[in-house]
Parts: sequence; C-alpha cells; structure tokens
Amino acid sequence: MKKSLFFIFICLSFLSVQFTFAQAKKPAQSPKTIVIENADFSDVDQVNVPDALLLTGNVKVNHDGVVLTCNKAYFFQKENYLKAFGNVQLVQGDTLFLNSKYAEYSGNEKKAFATGNAVLTSPDATLQTDTINFDRNIQEAFYNTKGTIVNKDNTLVSKSGRYFVKEKKFQFLTEVTITNPKYVIKSNHLDYYSNSGHTYLLGPSTITSKANYIYTEKGFYDTKKNLAHFLRKSYIKYDDRRIEGDSLYYNRNTEFASATRNVKITDSINKGIVKGHYAELYKLKDSMFVTKRAVAVNLVENDSVYIHGQKLMVTGKEGERILRAFKNVRFYKTDMSGKCDSIHSNSKTALTKLIGNPILWNGDNQITGDLMHLIGDNKTRKIDSLKVLNNTFVLSKDTLGTGFNQVKGLNLFGKFRDGKLHDVDVIKNTEVIYYMRNDANELIGINKNVSSKINMILENNAIETITFFNKVDGDIFPEDELPENARKLRGMNWRGNERIKSKDDIFTAEENEMNEKLIKQGKDEEEKGKNVPLKVRKETLNYDKKNPATKTDTKAKSK
Repeated sequence: MKKSLFFIFICLSFLSVQFTFAQAKKPAQSPKTIVIENADFSDVDQVNVPDALLLTGNVKVNHDGVVLTCNKAYFFQKENYLKAFGNVQLVQGDTLFLNSKYAEYSGNEKKAFATGNAVLTSPDATLQTDTINFDRNIQEAFYNTKGTIVNKDNTLVSKSGRYFVKEKKFQFLTEVTITNPKYVIKSNHLDYYSNSGHTYLLGPSTITSKANYIYTEKGFYDTKKNLAHFLRKSYIKYDDRRIEGDSLYYNRNTEFASATRNVKITDSINKGIVKGHYAELYKLKDSMFVTKRAVAVNLVENDSVYIHGQKLMVTGKEGERILRAFKNVRFYKTDMSGKCDSIHSNSKTALTKLIGNPILWNGDNQITGDLMHLIGDNKTRKIDSLKVLNNTFVLSKDTLGTGFNQVKGLNLFGKFRDGKLHDVDVIKNTEVIYYMRNDANELIGINKNVSSKINMILENNAIETITFFNKVDGDIFPEDELPENARKLRGMNWRGNERIKSKDDIFTAEENEMNEKLIKQGKDEEEKGKNVPLKVRKETLNYDKKNPATKTDTKAKSK
C-alpha cells in the first residue's frame, strides 16, 4: 500500500512539473498580419510583381497600431511585407510621423525603411534626411545620410544619427552641429533630448559664440535654460581671459562661470595667471574671485611675481584692473618677498599697497613699517620705487659677525635700479647701528648715531655707502667698547625664519596638504567616473529623472 501511494505521489509530482513547465514556456505569438483598410483599386500582376497584391489610390493599411498611407503599394501577403510609393506616411499613435517618397514595411519584423526626402516628425522636433530606418521593436530610428533636425530653439546637422522614441533622444556619433541664435555646438559624440533641450557632450566638443569659445571632452548643456557643466580638459575662452578647471559651471544668461579643482585663469593680454581650487568669474561685471590655495602670477621685469592669499579678487576692465588679496598674504619674486594682511594693486596707477603688518625682504634686508607702497612704471613694466610709511625699520645681518645692521626712522623712500633697491632715504628721527668693515672685511667699528635723515646706496642688495644728514649725534665705537645690550635699537625684531625664499614657500603646510588631497580626489573621481555635473543635474534634469530609460542612459554617460 505504501509503495502504491509513493508511486502515485511521484506521478502527480511529475505531472505538476510538466504542467508548470508548459505554462512557463508559452509559444510566442504569431506576427500580426498587415490589414488593408482602403484602396481605390486592387489588382494582381504575376508577370511584373509576382505574389503581390497591387493597391492603387488612397491606399491605407494598418499593422498593430501603425497606419501607413500612400498613392500606390505592393502587398506581399506570404511575407507580410509592403512596398509603398508616392506620398508615403507612416503614423504611430499621434506623436510620430514618417513621410517619404518610398517606403518598405515588414509586418513580421516590425521594421520600416523610408527613403526619398524622408521626414520624421515628433511633437518636439523634425528630422529631414534621405533615408530613415525605423525599428518598432526597440522604438529606434536611425539614418546614415546627412540629416537636419529642427525644433523650436535649435537646428542640428549631422552625417548620421539615431532617435530613441521613448526617451525623445537623438544620438550622434559622427560630425554634428547644433546652431542656436546665440551659439554653435560642434561634436563627434552628442546626445540631445528634443523635449527638454538637454545636450550631453561625450567627446571633443566646441561651443562658439560672440561672448566666448568653449572646449570640453565631457559636458552637459541645457539649451533652453542656457546652463552648462563641463568636465575633462574643459575651458572657457573670452577675448582677454581663459578659465579652466576639472569642473566648470556656466550660465550664459548672466555670463557667470565657476570652476572647481585645478583652476587656472589666464590673462591673455597681460600674460598673468591666477590659480586655485575654486573660482568665480562674472564677465559682465569684469570681476573674478579665487580661493583655496589661490595664487596670482604676474610678469614684472621678465620675472614672475607670485601673490598668495586665502582669497583673491580681480575687478575692473583691461588697463584698470585691481587685484585684491586677503588674509595672510604672501608674495615672492626672485630678489624680493614679503608678507602682510592684505594687498591692493591697481594696474592703472601701478600702485601696490601692502596693508596690515607688512614685512618685505629685499635681498638680505628686512624692511618693516605700518604701510608699504610699491610703485611701478607701466611703460617699462618695472618696479620704480618703494614707500614705507610710519615706524620704518631696516634690518640685516652683519656679513661676518653675529650682529645686525639697523636703520630706524619714520618714513622710507627708495628707488629701484634693474629690479633691485638701490637708493634709499630714511627720514625723521632716524637711528642707526652699522657694522663698518674695510676692504678686507675687517671690522673697523660699530657706528651708532641719530640724525634727521639717512641715505643708503645699495649694491647687490647690500649697503655700499651710508650718509647721515642734519643734527648728527653719535660715534663709531670699537667692538669691545659697545656692550651687547647697546647694539640693538628699540623695536628690533629679526624675522629671518619667516623669510619666503621660493615660490613654494608662499603656501602653508596645511594648504599644501589640502592641495594634495584635492588633486588625489580629482584623479580618483575621474577614474571612477564620479565627477558628474551634480550642480546642474539638480537644477535641470527633472525630465531625465522621470523617465527610467533616460535616467539609466544618463548614468551610463557619466562613467
């Protein structure tokens, strides 16, 4: 009995599996037959068109939701195939219209071929070309002949392309040009969403307009809102400036651009460069803001001047530009460097102000005061003179000993020669301690005196001669007759350990560490494909996110 029950159970289980398998493996539905809805005249011509039904006049056929009309058609019933002639129109729903002089349609494969002034029309755009292929299974149309696409805002011309019906997206993998009243886009790989106007540039591409010239190898452009985000070797070039960075955001309506990471802004006229890891440029306001390891590099006397601050601002038109540097400003030139709280430099007046605890190193000389002015010559593009206002102190180490040469006074006025401080006057309540040496560098004595004015002539940034004027009171002391505590003027503060000796010294250790992290982060994001235009996507990609197919496509492009 148990064996019988077991046998019955096995049989039922086997039948159940067979039934389940049979359900899962339903036979595919047979292709629907093309239905002839109308023809003024029908005939058969086995000699010229064997196995075909000839339809003439107001021909109308229907196949699985697609309606095709034409003047004349050959219908091959066995193959479920149609050839259409004259005023051919294929209509899918109420959104897609394909017109041509000649077309072929396969009911079995659900594919259409249209040629002779082929025109594909959707609510958002019209494509005109010689030949169009349409695959209804995947809802894609493609062409390999020169085509022109026109919608409300743009005209696109390309050698070939593909149209994704559901996503309303055109894709171009050969030469394509988008012409807009404000600009022209050229690329070899471009995706264009006809309803939203969103454009993805996925290869070397250019955008040319009266305002600027843009190059990118990966980017996004909203042709309706005129917002853009560019990645990978991208730059925006204006008449006098070029801005580049790992990531560029651009608003054409306001002519605003921002750049992130490895930012470089080049002044093509003055050959000046500003670098940092974040920048904003307002073209209409002639202003620029740079931060995160910001540095301005300018050419003076065939030498580069590096100016660094936590924030840099450049404002004004060409010839009237003002550079401002804020917070812990440091600058370096081959024979000059310094520090201060902020800098204000006016290109029109050639005046640079060092504001807030300024200190200047010229050669081996340390100069301090309440305020410093560096005055240039716009004709020669050389530094002409230096002014130090209030509490002037000039300090340098004695060449051989352990002492310091010191000059103290109210104000300093200096003249430069060949880029080096040469003729210096210190006026009002001047004091000096100066180690005097002969030609053999032997110490003659220590000159300590006060006077109304001091003039110094410097050669190779070292004091060559020193002259005292009016009410001179002091003497030259042998070294053993002047005590150590009398060899320092009041207020002397040697800050040689702070001296900036190279262009790399203008940055702090924290800033260099941040720089390394940002560069590494940029490389990692580029390798992983994560540096996508997030700022623009949040603002403009609502349509793309609604459509799952489009959203997937968008992610793929970011990789």
